[in-house]
Amino acid sequence: MAFVITFVKYKAMSKKILIVDDNAFIIEVMTYILNNKGYEVIALYNGEEVLSHIKTNHPDLVILDMILPDADGREICKEIKCNSETQHLPIIMCTANDSLELQINQQHSPNDVLYKPFDVDALVDMVAFQLAA
Repeated sequence: MAFVITFVKYKAMSKKILIVDDNAFIIEVMTYILNNKGYEVIALYNGEEVLSHIKTNHPDLVILDMILPDADGREICKEIKCNSETQHLPIIMCTANDSLELQINQQHSPNDVLYKPFDVDALVDMVAFQLAA
């Protein structure tokens, strides 16, 4: 009796990452890097649509700039973390301010901090770690 084994290659569901930054170059670079790692990337250039976008599109991770022209990323983070529907959504805060690390373990804080200018490997590793958690 012979057994036939068929291997079917399934495309893994790519994880959705929402990037919120007012700097088009930063968004372009992050999108290029993360798309090449198999992630689906959606970008917003301001903070006003973040919460509605999260509720509509259900990203798996948010990369959020701390300083946006129309909003404070820390306040957006707090709103996300205070909402029972989105409180477990991992958030990586992007900043050039090195004092944010001191706030990382406080209630309603981001899950991690990515400092600008960022290292490509640090971005990729941080995203992978947060999505695996």
